[in-house]
Amino acid sequence: MLEGLVLSWAQALGEFGAANLFAGSLQGCTCTVTLAIDSALESDLAPALLAVMVVTFTLLFVVRGLAGRRTAD
Repeated sequence: MLEGLVLSWAQALGEFGAANLFAGSLQGCTCTVTLAIDSALESDLAPALLAVMVVTFTLLFVVRGLAGRRTAD
């Protein structure tokens, strides 16, 4: 479990770097979710953390619901 967490964290950091380098962050033109969260973290921490938590828990519940359906069938 710990290895999976470490590898997930490393992958997330790598994807953020790639998004920042290649997509850029042109105001109103090329803004990805990760870059929007990063810019929100620079200005105000609370809304950015709330957005991350909402997305994370939503994905968690969707995946658990789909996994529950697969085992029930």
